[in-house]
Amino acid sequence: MGALWMAGPSGAQSTTPVKVSAVYGVPVEQSWASRVHAALRAAQQRGDIEYAYSENVAPNNYEGKLREHAQNGAELIIGEAFEDTTLVYRVARDYPKIAFLVGSFERPQQPNLAVFDSHIYEPLYLAGMIAGGVSKSGNIGVIAGHPIPRTNRLVHAFKDGVREVNPDAKFTTTFIESRFNPIASRQAAHRLIDQGVDVIYAERTGAVEAAQQRGVYVIGHAVDGQPYYPDTIITSAVWDVGPTLERALTMVRRGTFQADDYGKYSHMRYQGSALAPLRNFENKVPDALMARVRARQQTMLEGTFTIKLKDYRPQ
Repeated sequence: MGALWMAGPSGAQSTTPVKVSAVYGVPVEQSWASRVHAALRAAQQRGDIEYAYSENVAPNNYEGKLREHAQNGAELIIGEAFEDTTLVYRVARDYPKIAFLVGSFERPQQPNLAVFDSHIYEPLYLAGMIAGGVSKSGNIGVIAGHPIPRTNRLVHAFKDGVREVNPDAKFTTTFIESRFNPIASRQAAHRLIDQGVDVIYAERTGAVEAAQQRGVYVIGHAVDGQPYYPDTIITSAVWDVGPTLERALTMVRRGTFQADDYGKYSHMRYQGSALAPLRNFENKVPDALMARVRARQQTMLEGTFTIKLKDYRPQ
């Protein structure tokens, strides 16, 4: 869609709103993009920013959209470097006075490109513990996008959480080779269920509908989806981009924004991620299991337990 400046509510703050643009290579309802979009809309409604965005931008148009927003006066541009890192980093070099905050597993680039991502390993590990304890068959399914390092780390964190509770659990992992293909996710879920899987970690959008039809439980990704699927989604590893965004806006206002890795602001200790409430599943998840989950969460917050990040493709 075209880019239009959308000013926040007038008079919400005495300070001048920061002009922020975002360029998404997927629709804003896709899980990763939706969390970034939600944080930006919240900042817009508070009057902290003026927000413009382009969504579902094809790879061959992505560089042009970034440059369009840069030329329209953006002070902070939020984008993605998952498809083609080189072009995004090149645009940032051409506009050194604009702050770039880019979803990427690559390094920051001096002087003005910082990186961030959905580093929600901690709540995913905890969700894995719940999945391992709830599964009756011990057969756990995973539906993910591309087998790239950032996704592989998430899948491994979930599996390691399962294994803490059930060391004998068996996993079937499907990569749909797409960032957004609900139909492929739904088809993959049906195949997993046919193979005896009774809990699915749905890292991609679309799988939950199949699970609901077949009476299989789901661990959600990034978004707390249980209010929409109250009998299917046990819990979710929720990502809150708010702390990441607030840090970036503070640096832009101070004139001190620089190349940095904002990944830590997605950790639980910064309130950038959390395990969603069980709600409808309070009576379905054993109290003893939840006691173990809470104890493990405390060790994460205290820094005495660290998840080992693994980049390789899960087998």
